[in-house]
Amino acid sequence: MRTICFYFQVHQPFRLRRYRFFDIGNDHHYYDDFANRTIMRKVADKCYLPTNQLMYDLIQEYGNRFRISYSISGTALDQFEMYAPEVIESFKRLVSTGCVEILAETYSHSLSALRNKEEFVNQVTLHSKKIERLFGVRPTSFRNTELIYSDEIGVMAAEMGFKAILTEGAKHVLGWKSPNFLYCNAINPKLKVLLKNFRMSDDIAFRFSNKGWSDWPLTTEKYVNWLNEIDPKQEMVNLFMDYETFGEHQWEETGIFEFMRHLPRQVFSNSNFEFMTPSEVADRFDPVSAIHVPYPISWADEERDLTAWLGNELQDDAFDNLYNMADRMRLVDDPDLLRDWRYLQTSDHFYYQCTKWFSDGDVHKYFNPYDTPYEAFINYMNILSDFEIRLNRISEPAVVSPFVERKKVVSIFKPSTIIRPGAELLMPEMVKDPKKTVKKKTVKKATVTKKPKAKVKSEVKPKTATKAKTKKTVSKK
Repeated sequence: MRTICFYFQVHQPFRLRRYRFFDIGNDHHYYDDFANRTIMRKVADKCYLPTNQLMYDLIQEYGNRFRISYSISGTALDQFEMYAPEVIESFKRLVSTGCVEILAETYSHSLSALRNKEEFVNQVTLHSKKIERLFGVRPTSFRNTELIYSDEIGVMAAEMGFKAILTEGAKHVLGWKSPNFLYCNAINPKLKVLLKNFRMSDDIAFRFSNKGWSDWPLTTEKYVNWLNEIDPKQEMVNLFMDYETFGEHQWEETGIFEFMRHLPRQVFSNSNFEFMTPSEVADRFDPVSAIHVPYPISWADEERDLTAWLGNELQDDAFDNLYNMADRMRLVDDPDLLRDWRYLQTSDHFYYQCTKWFSDGDVHKYFNPYDTPYEAFINYMNILSDFEIRLNRISEPAVVSPFVERKKVVSIFKPSTIIRPGAELLMPEMVKDPKKTVKKKTVKKATVTKKPKAKVKSEVKPKTATKAKTKKTVSKK
């Protein structure tokens, strides 16, 4: 018998308020409560509740033969508790069947594994405790944010006691090898590594409703035939996808629910595959070899790397500013500040700042609530500036004046660093008048040197008036 491992990612980020014109330093509520409630209720009604019912019905019909796994981010669990508690109850009912495995991940679906090991471990521990409290099970397998994995990340997961980890079967890592085997970590062989079969997974997750796809429409008969065409020596097919595939990314009208409803019957009657969870795969199979991943990979975009989150100067600047506060956050015990610290680490905030507009552009636009990545960057940095002010007030005994705080906020965001060729098409309000931009820069320079250029003098002849204008400009900034 060969194995199908069905795994689903369940994640919802907290959407942020548009903070560009807010009173930075005094207004500390960062979340768009209306948007978060509305989106959660919509996705719960379209995806989580009906899909959980479908999975429960399949388990009732086939018993232990049908098995699935989930990782549910802490941000999703928090929003379930706030806006859709019945979703948690439906997941509890699934887990109680014994046919569902819940995996561990970072609490806030963060990129902490790439920057701060201590924060990474803290978030995974916090998430595991939440899973145990809600569902009564302790995760034994791990799935990092967006399947991000490297040899070093695998070592950290192994040190935390996990037996298996999931990641992408990226072509540039596998080479001639197949993702349809079990592998192990290259540094610590005790950690089993399950690799996503991205072609078979994406046929369901992305291409199912694409009428321009040569294999549309996708039927269960066609899909199981593809499974049967895989070399019989290959032991497993790992199908990893977003849970929102059902009802949200692929609407009910596409037939996605009926496809999933009939897939197990087709598998059982016309193939030699069975369903297993990641931990069961790790227990039953031996790895065929180590998989070497010296640099992080993910399941995002064509490149299967980190460029969806850390691929441009905007993202790098925001990421650096965030984690530069990590050492000071170790000394904080304020629950509100700690909550915001976690939520601001959510990878989606960096995903919204992505400037990739080529083969993956439509995907990024679909998931992005902002009109441009530059708007996402400005909004995030303003919120991060307010967060740093709060952190400074706690960590520094001397309270600085509001004027100094506001000046510090302005220094963090420098519009000149993001004005680049083509920016006028994405953010016209920042570059629609280049002459005004130059004048502002000239006045700012004159303020520092206290030697205004002749051009400035010609516009405002009285010397005293020039000084007054300069001060007024600074106060606005």
